[in-house]
Amino acid sequence: MTFNLATILRESRLASPGKPLCHSQQATLTYEQVDEASGRMAAALLALGLRRGDRVAVQLPNLPEFIVSYFGILKAGLIMVPLNPLLKGREIAYHLRDSGSTILVAFSLLAAEAVAGAEEAGGTAVYVVSPPGHDQIPPGTKPFAELLDAADTGDIAPTNADDTAVVLYTSGTTGKPKGAELTHFQLYMNCTVSGDLFGIRPDDVSLAVLPLFHVFGLSSVLNVAVRNAGTMALVPRFEIEPVLDAMEKHRCTIFSGVPTMYFALLHADTAERDLSALRVGCSGGAPIPGEVIRAFEEKFPGVVILEGYGLSESASTTTFNISAEQRKVGSIGKPVWGVETRVVDDAGRTLPPRPEHVGEIVIRGHNMMKGYWGNPEATAEAVRDGWFHTGDLGYADEDGYFYIVDRKKDMVIRGGFNVYPREVEEVLYTHPAIAEAAVIGRADERLGEEVVAYVALKAGAHADEQDVIAFCRDRMAPYKYPREVRFLSALPVGPTGKILKKELRA
Repeated sequence: MTFNLATILRESRLASPGKPLCHSQQATLTYEQVDEASGRMAAALLALGLRRGDRVAVQLPNLPEFIVSYFGILKAGLIMVPLNPLLKGREIAYHLRDSGSTILVAFSLLAAEAVAGAEEAGGTAVYVVSPPGHDQIPPGTKPFAELLDAADTGDIAPTNADDTAVVLYTSGTTGKPKGAELTHFQLYMNCTVSGDLFGIRPDDVSLAVLPLFHVFGLSSVLNVAVRNAGTMALVPRFEIEPVLDAMEKHRCTIFSGVPTMYFALLHADTAERDLSALRVGCSGGAPIPGEVIRAFEEKFPGVVILEGYGLSESASTTTFNISAEQRKVGSIGKPVWGVETRVVDDAGRTLPPRPEHVGEIVIRGHNMMKGYWGNPEATAEAVRDGWFHTGDLGYADEDGYFYIVDRKKDMVIRGGFNVYPREVEEVLYTHPAIAEAAVIGRADERLGEEVVAYVALKAGAHADEQDVIAFCRDRMAPYKYPREVRFLSALPVGPTGKILKKELRA
């Protein structure tokens, strides 16, 4: 079956050509403008010699150029590889090498790391998007405008529905990022089903502050809005005043965010703000406390917060609470249309729906990834008998609602971002004074969890907390490095020599 996800843009353009697709601080772009610009980019990419199935990495904050790049890549029949703009050079190099991306679209203000990563990977051309007033092109890069020079606005490539559209990188317990392959059809189904969950309307305006390089922002915000000819207000990063300004100026009706964002909005001064257009909040990324939901809805009358659950491997939404009347606070909701969810024991047997029967949550359906890019071993480990094993522990109740209680993995969720201890530990072990290191998460009211490092120093070596933190900060994305370092003479270990993180947590 022939189908290209970029069809959602073309169809919405045909229905509403002059309607704003996105507002940003720089400009407002209509559906017609985005459709034409992405068509020119598709033609330019093909003129550079790229062919169907080649990969193009995009490392941008929430800017209109991200959207143009996304649909331009899809229209050309290529595969988009979205990357966090905060990644450091060595992290970028890994993603470029692993995906085989030959082009990287980056932000000029962060170009030094992008260029360093591209040079280490070898053979990747870097095109930069520059904000107004920053016209000088950084060394080793080309202007993004060169990718928009084609006169042809381009046809949409006739990809197959099960062709890979996006490779989204997510880490496992080893800390080595794996690329989840999401197809055109999977992403189409997710944005179609997700929009129905909270009754999206033609006049809805979504606040897009969740990073679009993340599956939540890409699939459940950007794709949902474009699929339904909606409008987005783009905010590059979560800061209270710019978020409130955008909400008020553009009369935002939908806010999607992680719990830390709701916590910040709850405690913000909004007395002089008109946020009366807001009608629904979608929460995911980490459990949101029931008290935060209650207080938020009390502060913002007419708003209902609906919690859901998903993963990069499931193209975002897997379960959801569909309404205030049907939701269960504390639950991640019921499986969405066309998706099956079970709780199983270690032998793969389905557990009865009761709180005392905690097991691993497994899923299957139209939203399940095609596999991990170039990693059949990891795919086989995660997908067994057609079921994707999430690594999350939970239970179901007799009404079919699911609850997350813990994670099999040691992953720390800091402010909605996944931090994998092994990756942080590998950096700690490169510190010349550190002999042993272990990283865990500590509960944090604002961020959900904070990253804490336990270290033991080499004999005769010296290092203090700020030294270790600075060492990690220089080598990792800002959301990953530990904010707290605790020194022990030796880390607790078991009979096999494995560090006992359970004791550290205690």
